[in-house]
Amino acid sequence: MNKKIIITGFEPFGTDKINPSWEMIRDFKSDKNEIIKMCLPVVFGKASEILIEKIKEEKPDVVVMFGQAGGRKKITPERVAINFRDCTIKDNEGNKPQDKYIIKNAPAAYFSTLPIKKICRMLKNNFIPSGISNSAGTYVCNDLMYNILNYIETENLKIKAGFIHVPYIREQVFNSENFFMELDILKKAAVLIADSF
Repeated sequence: MNKKIIITGFEPFGTDKINPSWEMIRDFKSDKNEIIKMCLPVVFGKASEILIEKIKEEKPDVVVMFGQAGGRKKITPERVAINFRDCTIKDNEGNKPQDKYIIKNAPAAYFSTLPIKKICRMLKNNFIPSGISNSAGTYVCNDLMYNILNYIETENLKIKAGFIHVPYIREQVFNSENFFMELDILKKAAVLIADSF
């Protein structure tokens, strides 16, 4: 049975002119599932508000959120999102929260409901470096993951959801010390992940 899947990436942020999480899904097509693609703003709270409205409208079976993690050498499904905001750089609307809860009096953390071990095995079987991450950070990626999982939990929705970080792509790397992954590999990974549901 075909699934309806919302797949999201982010706009560029900081000093970057592109964001691999959007570039990898921009032209995404699937013969198996119905795909809804979204490019979200790198803004605390706003990204999740936009995605929650789309979830209400589309009623998907799965939500897969992608984001950039420069410096990582693998595609890393995140295990957990924490109820915390703390950053060293501003988001794209100038917000720079530090030592703040995302939602007061809410759970400390939520676990991904995606089959993250299965995703990693599948990527490795296709010669794509992958590994589970136990920290989505405390920037907008974690913020989005936490808010979406909180919404799904509090509304008692039967939606699988989670976040996956991806490395830089070649266009972002200016010296040999920075790791990157070819965009074609990221695109292949996105298809493999979406078609696995």
